[in-house]
Amino acid sequence: MAAPPNFKEGKSTYRPPRFNDQYYGWWKTRMHSFIMAEDLKLWDVICDGPFVPIKTIGEVTTAVPKTRKEYNNGDRKAIEKNFKAKEILVYGIGPDEYNRISVCQSAKEI
Repeated sequence: MAAPPNFKEGKSTYRPPRFNDQYYGWWKTRMHSFIMAEDLKLWDVICDGPFVPIKTIGEVTTAVPKTRKEYNNGDRKAIEKNFKAKEILVYGIGPDEYNRISVCQSAKEI
């Protein structure tokens, strides 16, 4: 896995690496490291999909998604992880790629 020829030392720890389809392996490794350093649970959201808060109804356990009014603080924090993961992925791409993924609802879809 070679680094891009215009790679400069000392990349930012605050911004994700820019997507480069020519050096995808390099970018993927750097993005994985960046996301893991930001928050370990973000990588889980990207791989497993977003958290959907559910409630059980009745004696027969039926799982039903909660409404926004039923969210508690823990649910909100878990839901925020999907938006944070999407934000990191979107900040690492250019305008052409953004147009293709702007309709994605979750980080996993991206």
